[in-house]
Amino acid sequence: MTNAITADLTDQVVVITGGSRGIGFAAAQALGKLGATIVIVSRDLENSSSATRQLVSQGIDADSICLDVSDGEAVRTALSGHPIASRADVLINSAGVMSEKMAKTLRTSDQEWHRVMSINLDGTFNMIAAIGPQMAARKSGRIINVSACLGRFTGPGLAGGLAPYRISKTAVNALTKNLAAELGNGTRGVLVDAMCPNHTRTDMGGPDAPRSAEEAADTIVWLVTREHDAQTLTGLLWEDRQIVPW
Repeated sequence: MTNAITADLTDQVVVITGGSRGIGFAAAQALGKLGATIVIVSRDLENSSSATRQLVSQGIDADSICLDVSDGEAVRTALSGHPIASRADVLINSAGVMSEKMAKTLRTSDQEWHRVMSINLDGTFNMIAAIGPQMAARKSGRIINVSACLGRFTGPGLAGGLAPYRISKTAVNALTKNLAAELGNGTRGVLVDAMCPNHTRTDMGGPDAPRSAEEAADTIVWLVTREHDAQTLTGLLWEDRQIVPW
């Protein structure tokens, strides 16, 4: 059993893609209850508005932006002009889509490949490109990319199938590690990490998955709130608050 998190995130702005439901929404609730201002980014206006109302009803300072993260220009325009999101202290890239069940490498259409990559990989990059420079300039910030066990070069990541999804998450891992190195692996004030939520009861994971969204979001909340000093490890893949192999 993990220790309860009691950090004070007052005055911290957390931007969460895919934050209107599932793991993203669970992270939004948990971080909002610690005092953070939450900005949900979702391409579904109804879902994002409903999620924001739920957070506000719980006493959380929250707002939402209706935005397709796969559109880089739209992301830059929306975030640069938003009075809260433009000063984000934390970026959580939780938006993602699953491959079609039979999408093996030699059985994937161009359309299916681009559908998955545009959200899972391009969307992650677009959000980082829009928010990351301000964090680097301030020498302060945290970027957490939601990856997947299927994107690892170990364990279930070696089984094949679901090709666009697996490959997109492997690419997110590479993006995480590369960006962390470019930002000095934490020595310049910005922590960049990826995490595996494991099989979770969400729209993507299905109702029979063993883990709740709240359990899956725990590592995200921990990465946001952990202490940062010269010895802090970053540029890594985490699962249940532990480092796991890529």
